[in-house]
Amino acid sequence: MNYKLLLTLLFIGVISTGYSQEETKISESTYTYNKNKGKAYFYWGGNRAKYSKSDIHFKGNNYDFTLQNVNAEDKPKGWHIDYINPARMTIPQTNFRLGYYIHDNYQISFGFDHMKYVVVRPQYVRIDGKINFNGIEEGDANYNGRYNNDTINLIDTKGPDGNPSFFAFEHTDGLNYINIEIARVDDLGEFLNLNPNKIQINLLEGIGFGGLYPKTNATIIGKPRNDEFHWSGYGVSAKAGLNLTFFNNFMIQTELKGGFINMPWIKTTIDGDTAKQNFWFIQHNITVGYVFQLFNQNKGND
Repeated sequence: MNYKLLLTLLFIGVISTGYSQEETKISESTYTYNKNKGKAYFYWGGNRAKYSKSDIHFKGNNYDFTLQNVNAEDKPKGWHIDYINPARMTIPQTNFRLGYYIHDNYQISFGFDHMKYVVVRPQYVRIDGKINFNGIEEGDANYNGRYNNDTINLIDTKGPDGNPSFFAFEHTDGLNYINIEIARVDDLGEFLNLNPNKIQINLLEGIGFGGLYPKTNATIIGKPRNDEFHWSGYGVSAKAGLNLTFFNNFMIQTELKGGFINMPWIKTTIDGDTAKQNFWFIQHNITVGYVFQLFNQNKGND
């Protein structure tokens, strides 16, 4: 999948659609436009994600190597009660967003995209760099050596302690993209002859940026793993979606969202070892939410 081309088309589509729709005015003589300015909303739902291949650079005492073109997947839970179980609703891949309409057609929002990123095992990848454990500190000296575009299998076998013997790497609690978005929203009801007080069909396009706050579960050549939340990088994204709002309050929203993530400060072990990587992502979200009037609407047209 050509992630760069797909994301470029998504960004261009978002920008061009927003620009062209600025020229379109809704005629209140034929359609009662339901003003949005002053409204707030929140939603909750689930996601599936796909990731481009990534070079991952690992560095610590006595090792410094890069795994090339590593393939990773998300970790879906399917239709599950955990999505609405308050004690477990952060375990699946989920999305939460709180937003406000600054204009009838524009909203700004703060959100939390809880994705999961798991390196596939087994898989064969290329490795460059060096490993040189001295047999005293923690780490598997069986992998000592200098590597120059060699092939290695990220195997799924377990060591005596139950952990993978060479390598496991995942952001499963999770790949947390905490971001701010601005989006344009256009009600299509004028063209479908709908009663906006009963149902609205809204087209939305937006862009966003934010930070990555993962809880990385990593086992690197026998080193003790780190499992703490930490700021590890940043991301930029664009989205396009469809929103159904019923009786002015209840909404269902689906989105196609994609972007670029750069994580240069990943913590991998309790000894302070690090990793860095970057990749493209595509995310599909389905959410449910609630819209409400926070401030009174201004009279007249903006």
